[in-house]
Amino acid sequence: MDDLRLLIDLHRDAARQGPGGDAETELVLSLARVDRSKPLAIADLGCGTGASTLVLARLLNATITAVDLSQVFLDVLDARASEQGCSEKITTLCASMDDLPFADEHFDVIWSEGAIYTLGFAKGVEAWDRFLNVGGLLAVSEITWTTGSRPAELQAHWEGEYPEIDVASSKLRVLEQHGYTPIGYFALPEHCWLDNYYRPMQRRLGQFLARNGHSADAQAIVDAEIREIELYEQYRAYYSYGFYLSRKSDRRAPSSR
Repeated sequence: MDDLRLLIDLHRDAARQGPGGDAETELVLSLARVDRSKPLAIADLGCGTGASTLVLARLLNATITAVDLSQVFLDVLDARASEQGCSEKITTLCASMDDLPFADEHFDVIWSEGAIYTLGFAKGVEAWDRFLNVGGLLAVSEITWTTGSRPAELQAHWEGEYPEIDVASSKLRVLEQHGYTPIGYFALPEHCWLDNYYRPMQRRLGQFLARNGHSADAQAIVDAEIREIELYEQYRAYYSYGFYLSRKSDRRAPSSR
């Protein structure tokens, strides 16, 4: 069976496809001092079933283009937007995040919770830069070491899963090197992982296996998720998702020297 299809099936009924929280999404808006009455064009990249999209639609005067590679997830988002009365603010687009059809400097905000890893942090920052207005907000969450050292077992696991995992200072340096001015950073608290993501997933695992005939491929995915949860429960002091807020600098301005 196709692993991507199975992963979509596992996560299609979830409110979230990764760690996060409505309050944390709203905190980003507050830290970035986003004017909630100003008309904004927003791209939510890797939106999944739309947890962050729906919060942004509820709180902002915005038109939001919600992008995901899975049409299944986007169909769920469309249904949820209709139920919540915010369909007029949201347009869904099934596309790859490294092949986006947008015009240059089209958006005031580029938002991506837990999805930039599919490109890699540096590549994603570089690839999406041209779509953001000068002075626009880039808000992304990215798995991040929260200590300078960590147990070898944990380091080996996450470097195998995502070689770009690093400390926050390195991620901030990437933003600066690509012409962004960092304006905020915080690590997601434990409830974003346990209450909002892992515990709901654990409750779905049995149904997922049953839907997929308890196949070896489905069991392998369940085993991997269980292992990831065990690692977080044991080593959560050493890593989290970091939320990075930055503004696109006017790099065309003349030097002040």
